Amino acid sequence: MTISVGSLGFMQHQNIDTGHSSKTIENLQEQGKTTVLVSINGKVVAIIGLLDIPKSGAKETMSALKSLGIEPVMLTGDNEKTAREIAHSIGIERIFADVLPSGKVYVVEQMQTEGNNKKVAMIGDGINDAPALTQADVGIAIASGTDIAIEAGKVVLIRDDILDVVSAVEIARKTVSKIKQNLLYAFVYNIILIPVAASGLLYPALAGIAMATSSISVTMSSLALKRWVPKSKKTRPEI
Repeated sequence: MTISVGSLGFMQHQNIDTGHSSKTIENLQEQGKTTVLVSINGKVVAIIGLLDIPKSGAKETMSALKSLGIEPVMLTGDNEKTAREIAHSIGIERIFADVLPSGKVYVVEQMQTEGNNKKVAMIGDGINDAPALTQADVGIAIASGTDIAIEAGKVVLIRDDILDVVSAVEIARKTVSKIKQNLLYAFVYNIILIPVAASGLLYPALAGIAMATSSISVTMSSLALKRWVPKSKKTRPEI
């Protein structure tokens, strides 16, 4: 007795006739379910529909990312019908389905060459996501995922909360903004005081105090980030 369990593509690769199962498979896929076929001695005897429910907060996360000017894209190994059903339910318009791990890397590479200095972030938690996480400009792994994915990610979300992706983006943007603000402040401060000191109008002791004041003010400005709360955290209860 030979028992085979796998996807439609696997069955076709094994030269197992699936023609009589096509309608059932199509109905399950239209419901957003991934189909797994079971065959005995080359004959399909069962079709299992697996429903991959999106993470809690996925729809809100996609909406928030769009409001930040970020285009969400789905990369999945599921069939296109299932992928489109799930993507539509959470607000994703651009989809790449039936993608193997190497295919995910290729898609990320293609996005990185689309121009306009576009940066690509990849979010994943599985072994199949690791290569794409490494290729992306920013790989975001979820702590509840596989060790390989966590190692591949440049950013690791400690909580199993997809909304933290939005918080991570907001924190990153705020940090970069603060760095630019501090650099501008230090530049203007020195442009003004260096000529004054060079002209002899500023005693060494006062120059030292002025420099210390500049350093302290920049440090305090940076520490203010600790009290800053991302907008995404203000609009949802803590988990």
